[in-house]
Parts: sequence; structure tokens; C-alpha cells
Amino acid sequence: GIKIFHAGTAFDSEGRFIATGGRVLGVTAKGLDLEEARGRAYQAVENVKWPGGFYRRDIGWRALPQ
Repeated sequence: GIKIFHAGTAFDSEGRFIATGGRVLGVTAKGLDLEEARGRAYQAVENVKWPGGFYRRDIGWRALPQ
């Protein structure tokens, strides 16, 4: 399963979510191990459409074999 949490957001005058600053989304995923869960989370975030948005690409690197 994948879950997406939002914070630092509000509705604009047309009822759409907008970012108001800071970290906006937290994407979490489950897998058989950390590597699989991480891959699923990154796959999910690739499907989020947010012009000008960006995300970290180093999540979990200390815990995974180099």
C-alpha cells in the first residue's frame, strides 16, 4: 500500500490544493523489504503532477547497501 500525506497546503479560490510553504507531501509505501518499499514510494511520487515541485532522491540511502 501507498499513502500520501499533505501539510503546508491550503485551498485556493477555486477549491484546488496549493502549497503554502515547507514540505508539502509525504509519500510512504510498504514492501517486502526497505529497498522495495523505497522503490514503490519513488514510483508513486513520479505520478504526482505538481508543476515546479521537487523531491529528495536520497531517502533511505544510509540503510541500504551501497
